[in-house]
Amino acid sequence: MRGRNLRGELDTFLAGCEQALIDFRRDLHMHPELAFAEYRTTQRIADRLTAAGLVPSVLPRGTGLICEVGSGDGPTVALRADIDALPVPDEKDVSYSSTVPGACHACGHDVHTTILLGTALFLAQQAEAGLLPGRVRLIFQPAEELPGGALEVLASGGISGVDRIFGLHCDPRVDVGKVGLKVGPITSACDKVAIRVSGPGGHTARPHLTADLVFALAKILTELPAGLSRRVDPRSSLSLVWGRVEAGSVANAIPDDGVAEGTVRCLDEEAWHAAPDLIKTLLESVAGAYGVEARMDYVRGVPPVVNDDVSVQMLAEAAAGVLGEGSAVPTQQSLGGEDFGWYLESVPGAFARLGTRQPGSLHLADIHQGTFDVDETCIGTGVRFLAATALTALWEGQRPSAGEPLVALNLDN
Repeated sequence: MRGRNLRGELDTFLAGCEQALIDFRRDLHMHPELAFAEYRTTQRIADRLTAAGLVPSVLPRGTGLICEVGSGDGPTVALRADIDALPVPDEKDVSYSSTVPGACHACGHDVHTTILLGTALFLAQQAEAGLLPGRVRLIFQPAEELPGGALEVLASGGISGVDRIFGLHCDPRVDVGKVGLKVGPITSACDKVAIRVSGPGGHTARPHLTADLVFALAKILTELPAGLSRRVDPRSSLSLVWGRVEAGSVANAIPDDGVAEGTVRCLDEEAWHAAPDLIKTLLESVAGAYGVEARMDYVRGVPPVVNDDVSVQMLAEAAAGVLGEGSAVPTQQSLGGEDFGWYLESVPGAFARLGTRQPGSLHLADIHQGTFDVDETCIGTGVRFLAATALTALWEGQRPSAGEPLVALNLDN
């Protein structure tokens, strides 16, 4: 990068602080805090940034913070980490197990936070030496698991003036030292839908004198997913799957109400925005055919994370430069939700998967499980990767041809 030995600079930096970063991660792991209650976590981050000469700004609700590194008229690149834990008991037998009953960092947010902190400290040194060609905005976001933290950052102007944004997430299916990249959708939108059906009940011997509510509800359960498959481009992967159905109490009485609850998942942003109105239209059509009334409660979750191709190219170039050729591997799209998607509705960017599995290990503790843990060398990998990504994006953002491909890349799958 501009003739510099960035890999060597990062190696020297991490030689002096990698163990301290591991200790910081373990401290966070021992003291997990749930969404919008991350007060201790926020203070710990702020203290370390302040000690490095930076000026963090805590978000209005008192948890999460934003901090800028660098100055001048160059581009502004944002890096985001989430800081909240999950309401899941820690089931690991390690010295740094959670000390909070019923809560632990089962999704790796303590790792994300530590990586962004280490990246901040390295970039602060770069800025002090006059080697930062622009600004880097560090976003330590609360409440990703709720979700809602990304909206809090947006409402406070957290990405105002940002040209490009990047984030990463632990992936126990990928070996440590590697990063998973994908152009286009990498996570799914995920919403919740509840439908309540009502009508005159009656005796099962005389369904023609009532609205046969159970039959009508069964038609809604089957016809809505079927209708969606014919009304939406199948490439958007819009799906409605039911998780709870309830109606009636005895075998020989037609009930007067029933309920169905499920989730709506989608890969395509346009189809996601259109989903509530389309489902409502289908619902009214089916319910009307069987003489029942149907009310829908639709709760928005998060949009899909759709990676910009130029941003993924920057991630690939950064990985090749500081992690080595072959360190960037294709990754599959997930149907899980991630509120990083809210940022990408406003600015271009990309989300990567950070390998956390010890090479050769046959043990797989997936995220959102109390047994989840990481090979902690992933922290150094993450710092190298995020720092190189920020610098790559800043340098390329100064080129008139920034929209051109940076390296040969084929990560579509």
